[in-house]
Amino acid sequence: MRKFDYSFLDNGLLPTNLINLTSVIYSLKTASNIRKDEFQKIFTELEKIAKVQSVKSSNAIEGIITSDKRIAEIVNQSSKPLNHNEAEIAGYRDALNKIHLEYNDLDFTEDTILKLHEIMMNYTAYEFAGKYKQNNNYIIEEDKEGNRKVRFTPTSAKETPEAVKQLVLAYMEARGNSNINQLLLIPCVILDFLCIHPFSDGNGRLSRLLSLLLLYKNGFDAGKYISFEEQINNMKGYYYDSLEQSSIGWEENKNNYVPFIENFLSTLYMCYKELDKRFNVVNSKKITKTARIEATILNSVVPISKAEICKILPDVSPTTVEAVLGKMIKEGSIIRIGEARSSKYLKKERKDK
Repeated sequence: MRKFDYSFLDNGLLPTNLINLTSVIYSLKTASNIRKDEFQKIFTELEKIAKVQSVKSSNAIEGIITSDKRIAEIVNQSSKPLNHNEAEIAGYRDALNKIHLEYNDLDFTEDTILKLHEIMMNYTAYEFAGKYKQNNNYIIEEDKEGNRKVRFTPTSAKETPEAVKQLVLAYMEARGNSNINQLLLIPCVILDFLCIHPFSDGNGRLSRLLSLLLLYKNGFDAGKYISFEEQINNMKGYYYDSLEQSSIGWEENKNNYVPFIENFLSTLYMCYKELDKRFNVVNSKKITKTARIEATILNSVVPISKAEICKILPDVSPTTVEAVLGKMIKEGSIIRIGEARSSKYLKKERKDK
C-alpha cells in the first residue's frame, strides 16, 4: 500500500519559485488581515458573493449546473432543490457553510472527512453518503476518437479505510514539524486524498472543501472572500494537467508533488491578488465614486444587483449607483437581467471581430 511521508518538505530542496510564491502569499495574507480588522462590513459582503461563486464553480467543474438565479436561491436558502443537480448543489452549500462557521472546531480526521461527505450528499438520497467506496474505482480518460483507457487506478476499496487513516496520521505528524511550511504541506495532502479517491462519488468536490478547511485552519482565508473554487474552474485545464503530472508513479511512491503544489499555490495567490484588487477598488480614496462603481460591476463574474453594489460600496449613495448603471447600459458596457427590483447587471461580453 502507498506510504504517506511528507518529510521531503523538510529537506530544503524544493524549487525556489515555490518558496518565493509562499513568501508572497504570506505577505498578501498579512495585508488582508489588517484590512479585515478595519473594514469588516466590506469583507462580510464579499464573503456572501464568494459563497455563491464557490458553490456554483465547484459543482460546475464536475458538470453539475443550473441557472445563476437558481444557484443564488439555493445558496441563500430561499428555495429547496428541484432536481438531482440542485440537490448536489444544496449539499455543497451546507458543507461549505459548516466549514465557514466551524473550521476552528473541525480537525482533519476520518470523522470530519466522512461527515463532510455525508452532508454534501445529504439531499441526493445517495446510499453511500458518508461511507467509503464499496467497489474499486478508476480514472478513465477518453481521447478525441472516443477511445477510453484507464489513466489512473486509485487505492482499492479494501485498502481505502487504512489508506485514509495513514494519510491523516502522516498529516498530523508533518504539521507538528515546525520546519515544514503548511502552505506546501496542504496541497500534498489534497493530492494524496484525490489519488486515494475514497468515495464512489464526490471526491473532487470534497477535495476542494478539505482544501478550504486546511487553509482556513492555517489562517489563509482568502477563499472566503474570493472563490477558490472559481479560480480552479477558470483554469481547470491547468488544474487537471497538474493533477495528472503529480499522480504519475503515485502507487509506487515515485510521484512528483511539485506540479500540483505549484498549481495549488498559484490558485491561492490569484485569490489574494483578486482580493487585493477588489479591495482597492471598493476602498481607494484615489479614484472617483463613478470609477469604483464601474469597476465593481465589471469585475463581478456573476450578475450583481444595485443593492449588492450599495453593500460593497457603503459610502456611495443608491442614487449615484443608479445613475452610473444607467450610463453604463446606455454605453453598452453592461447588460441588465430582469426587471424592476429584480434587476441585476453584468459585463457585456464583446465578440472579437
